[in-house]
Amino acid sequence: MQAGDKAVITITGIAAGGDGVGRVDGAVVFVPGTCCGDVAEIIIEYVKSGCFYGRILRFLEKSPHHRTDFCENCDVCGGCNFAHMDYSEQLLVKRQIVEDAVQRIGGFCGFVVDKTLSAPKNERYRNKMVFPLGTDKKGQPVGGFYAPGSHDLIPLSDCRQGDSAASGWLSAAVSFLREFGISVYNEKTGKGLARRLFVRLAETTREAMVVLTINGDKLPHAEEFVKRLSAVKTEYKLTSVMINIHKEANNLLLGSQNKLLYGKEYIEDVLGGFSFRISAHSFYQVNSPQTERLYQTALNLAALSGSETVLDLYCGIGTISLFASKKAGRVIGVEVVPQAIENAKENAERNGVLNAEFILGKAEEVAPKLKKENPAVVFLDPPRKGADKKALEAIITMAPEKIVYISCNPATLARDLKFLCGEGYSLEKVIPVDMFPNTAHVETVALLTK
Repeated sequence: MQAGDKAVITITGIAAGGDGVGRVDGAVVFVPGTCCGDVAEIIIEYVKSGCFYGRILRFLEKSPHHRTDFCENCDVCGGCNFAHMDYSEQLLVKRQIVEDAVQRIGGFCGFVVDKTLSAPKNERYRNKMVFPLGTDKKGQPVGGFYAPGSHDLIPLSDCRQGDSAASGWLSAAVSFLREFGISVYNEKTGKGLARRLFVRLAETTREAMVVLTINGDKLPHAEEFVKRLSAVKTEYKLTSVMINIHKEANNLLLGSQNKLLYGKEYIEDVLGGFSFRISAHSFYQVNSPQTERLYQTALNLAALSGSETVLDLYCGIGTISLFASKKAGRVIGVEVVPQAIENAKENAERNGVLNAEFILGKAEEVAPKLKKENPAVVFLDPPRKGADKKALEAIITMAPEKIVYISCNPATLARDLKFLCGEGYSLEKVIPVDMFPNTAHVETVALLTK
């Protein structure tokens, strides 16, 4: 086969990135937007590393798990690559993705991964939405998401991943930009003002923040902008409106400087009985109800008795640390991002937590210095690239009784589990947690014991 060839394929599996997988004349072919059991006519679009990548021309037979009623933009928008599957199938596929990684990359042959922990809500669950802004064919401002692998904007009037309030504020913002003739940023020329609309929601308190990122220092008619946003009818209370100054030619979501237009510079939410203050730049899990279940699952695996010293590497704003403080003697959190550490300290103080302390620094540099603390349990929640090898080596020298590893990337999780189990640990439990319904992303909690 070569690019441009047509073929008929039966989908027999789902790859880690979400594409359906089948074979044509013995060759592996990846086809996005398909489920196990789909039979389709495809065209080969390109070949890479001996694998073929196809695009659907037409379905000959659809799997009973295939759905088409979730969103009219599923085929062109890059946000929800599992939205064509019914939810029960998504949970099965995510479990299989984690188990494949653990067995194939980690080398844990025959290890059985638990069922995926389903989310309380499998749509309109995101408390954070970031809408890029662009122009349509007539040059008018629009908002939406980028098509997969591109910066081609797909205009949207609603996104079912987030609360309808977020889409309402996007529509109000786009209407404002059009009416007042405010330009939209062009990545190629570096000119234009409005870049993105950023929405944060607090699930428990129902507070909301809207941030307009601009390529400049001032938003014309700012008072009218606030007025338009405030007129949107929603269950959330708009308590913060800001502009974010982002003049650099990069793809960062936010620049470093915010200017308050209305209300306060943060919103507050309650998670696991703790109050968290969330700024525009704060890291906060996007699925609040499922986050509480994720951390409770991690705590259940740790089975703390109340007297242990617990080390929380990659602690972020201290969410896991605060959860663990209820059942531990002492908690030490480590994080490399200065603002996150400040947030963690503020969150501990605000909630009256006295047995948690937070250290600024790289996990691989701070962890070796904490050996003398003799932590009984280590929580790991690294970024997608996984834990730094030096940090893992430091954990080995500490010899904690348990390691609870929380991961957003099954491949790097499996790699790190293999290393730890080669140094005297045993893999006891692996539980996938569906933090991101309708996408191929899956969070995982693993327990290792010495």
